[in-house]
Amino acid sequence: MTIRVLLADDQALLRATFRILVESCADMEVVAEATDGAEAVALAHEHRPDVVLMDIRMPGTDGLAATAAVCSDPELSGVRVLILTTFEVDEYVAQALRSGASGFLGKDVTAEALLDGIRTVAAGESLLSPTATRSLITRFLATPAPGARLAAPEHLRVLTAREREVMAMAAEGRSNEEIAGKLFVSPLTVRTHVHRAMTKLDARDRAQLVVMAYQSGLVQPPPPAPAP
Repeated sequence: MTIRVLLADDQALLRATFRILVESCADMEVVAEATDGAEAVALAHEHRPDVVLMDIRMPGTDGLAATAAVCSDPELSGVRVLILTTFEVDEYVAQALRSGASGFLGKDVTAEALLDGIRTVAAGESLLSPTATRSLITRFLATPAPGARLAAPEHLRVLTAREREVMAMAAEGRSNEEIAGKLFVSPLTVRTHVHRAMTKLDARDRAQLVVMAYQSGLVQPPPPAPAP
């Protein structure tokens, strides 16, 4: 199965580089290129890609607004957005994740990591950079945007105790393998619990599940480190 990718970046050189990388893989193809957010949304409707590789800072309609438009549209429920940013820990990235983006990568990412990231997101998993996840959550995700709370505490009652436990560990930035080691179960069992929690809470993917964990109060962000 070929992964269909839409490139959204206002820099022609970067788009050309990404196209070369993506089309060097037998399991991927670039279906279209957008130079701003409005064009990205229009092309997403036209081509229904599996993944939109979305830059945040673009003229006119930026990637943040485009991400919200794509992820809130029921007709585009199968489209995943992977954010590319110059700064991994960024308030705009947090807003994009709140809006339904499946993850983010820094623009200095290696070619191999970029391609693996596209495959991860296309498979329905989230991509939260391990080096930035905890800081990002602490600084931004735990505080919902006005009117944007995704899950009230009572909504989590539909989960089993084990599903809540796994959701909490995922929110701490732990991988399925790390959670499995902690709970003495298989990674497949952890994956099953994560997917059941996503289904019950109507979460688009693991990234949104992480946001819900903090915004519902299931997990509390660590206190800020004391000043030196």
